[in-house]
Amino acid sequence: MVSLLVDGREVALDKDGFLVDLADWSDDVAQALAEQEGLEMTAAHFEVIHALRRFYAQYQLSPAMRPLVKYIAQELGKDKGSSLYLLSLFPGSPARLASKLAGLPKPDNCL
Repeated sequence: MVSLLVDGREVALDKDGFLVDLADWSDDVAQALAEQEGLEMTAAHFEVIHALRRFYAQYQLSPAMRPLVKYIAQELGKDKGSSLYLLSLFPGSPARLASKLAGLPKPDNCL
């Protein structure tokens, strides 16, 4: 098992780099995970991540891309609820990467 050192505390990660214990999440953990991905976090990233955590709290699952886009549009506005916007923030697979940074389980349909 891999771990990440954040504020002098060891945070356990699974083989894909997702948190083992969702309770370990914090903004600092998100920042550290983003650094591992070579991503510099901005307020826009945190806005999406916090919305994603609200989605998880409500539905108990990490959304795939389509539900994520729809939810972000509802929560943050149509201009931010687009695949292109999310791809600009979370390159590659936005649903997977955003879920990882939000401390959530890997979405079911992500490889």
